[in-house]
Amino acid sequence: MTQGPVEDYAEFAAARAGHMYRSACLLTAGDTHLAEDLVQEALGRIYVRWGRVSRVGNPAGYAQTVLTRTFLAHRRRFSNRERIRDSFPEAADADADPSLRLTLLDALAQLPAKDRAVVVLRYWEDRSIHETADALNVSSAAVRTRCVRALARLRELLGEDLAEYARS
Repeated sequence: MTQGPVEDYAEFAAARAGHMYRSACLLTAGDTHLAEDLVQEALGRIYVRWGRVSRVGNPAGYAQTVLTRTFLAHRRRFSNRERIRDSFPEAADADADPSLRLTLLDALAQLPAKDRAVVVLRYWEDRSIHETADALNVSSAAVRTRCVRALARLRELLGEDLAEYARS
């Protein structure tokens, strides 16, 4: 017996929500509450279009694109709001170095929103330049430029410790 569209969507959302949340945490530079809101909004947008989304070849990629565009839209709408930078996820990996995590999140927070989105999509999501360009609705050249700019800024922020972070 086949599942209906609602059950298919529920299964998809349950499977992808954790990954989307981790990506949203990186996009928001550790703001877990905003990350939860972004994931919820993105999943809501996907649900509305689930009939078409479920037929595409890569619904997970579509979900990440919706999440990224939701983040960028939020940043445009609320670009002048205060953002709390001193709250981080309560539960961290037992093996992870908390100081490294805080340092990297702080460095990501200092990047402009679009540069941060490019870094997360290219290096966290491991997307190609073309896939990142499609997700952000920009040209491949713009993605390459933003990558160079964002990585240079991260090197500047992290200083000599960058090689140590790369080994971790």
